[in-house]
Amino acid sequence: MKNTALTKTHEALGAKMVPFAGYLMPVSYEGVNAEHETVRKAVGVFDVSHMGEFLVEGPNALTLIQKVTSNDASKLTVGKAQYSYFPNESGGIVDDLIVYRVKEEVFLLVVNASNIQKDWDHISRYNESIGADLRNISDNYSLLAIQGPKAVESMQSLTSIDLSAIKFYNFVVGDFAGIEHVIISATGYTGSGGFEIYCKNEEVKQIWDSVLEAGSAYGIKPIGLAARDTLRLEMGYCLYGNDINDETSPMEAGLGWITKFSKDFVNSEGLAKEKEQPLKQKLIAFELQERGIPRQGYEIVDGEGNKIGYVTSGTMSPSLNKGIGLGYVKTMFSDPGSGIYIQIRKNTVMAKVVKLPFYKT
Repeated sequence: MKNTALTKTHEALGAKMVPFAGYLMPVSYEGVNAEHETVRKAVGVFDVSHMGEFLVEGPNALTLIQKVTSNDASKLTVGKAQYSYFPNESGGIVDDLIVYRVKEEVFLLVVNASNIQKDWDHISRYNESIGADLRNISDNYSLLAIQGPKAVESMQSLTSIDLSAIKFYNFVVGDFAGIEHVIISATGYTGSGGFEIYCKNEEVKQIWDSVLEAGSAYGIKPIGLAARDTLRLEMGYCLYGNDINDETSPMEAGLGWITKFSKDFVNSEGLAKEKEQPLKQKLIAFELQERGIPRQGYEIVDGEGNKIGYVTSGTMSPSLNKGIGLGYVKTMFSDPGSGIYIQIRKNTVMAKVVKLPFYKT
């Protein structure tokens, strides 16, 4: 089990620590609902240093990224980031990721913690014939997510960069909390605004302490992975291993918007053919109309009790105080407003297909 550079700090703060993606991670500090509300109404800080980082450099860097990712990275200018995924050869998804263009020939790929080795092997295989300079820097770098509507004003004193000027999915390399050359990225997994800070392991404790001090007047608190999950689900953001995986069709998962057929990439021909055909199932969002909590793996049924799909993510929404979830259903049941039922143990609970996000700021 790996530790992040802040593991002892979390333990000293009384965090409940659990194994997650090969790391010992803080799942909660004072409870998921309180932490969730802190991020929605004020500002919270997450240690998400378990995420993976690959550097792709050199004259062949863009060629490699264009081959292995679905989105069009040639559209990225320096200082911009892009959501994308790695298609596999069989119609599924190796992982989803964010691509950062740090310099003209320097890209940073940020991947999911549970997929670091799998992603590395996948990219390396395609790089054998392309020859980009590829480095896995995951073990040397830390990542903090400072999220919430008060993130900008609470953190402005820590940097000479105008945080309010960094647009969504843009980033700046600059000073933060007395450390030079960190990445300050206007990205996140919560839907409440804020930043993600990439720094070296030896720098993160100073940054963490400074963030908590600067944010103290704004009600900042450390936030665990449990609240990170409820926050992302209220926005309908996909979680790898739940909503998408090696067998998931990107088209059925609603990822056609980041699938750009203006270039050649892994399985682009297969995905282009699939796009032209009617989909058998779709990833939908639903809200329970009765009390209950949907969980991953629960069956979705029609009014007669026939199975029409399955739940991929579900929770009791702290913001809405109702059960919400994502799941795949047969296409005929996928339109917003459609009535479906979730099989929760022996109970069949009424639900309704809705548009995302569940939580609207």
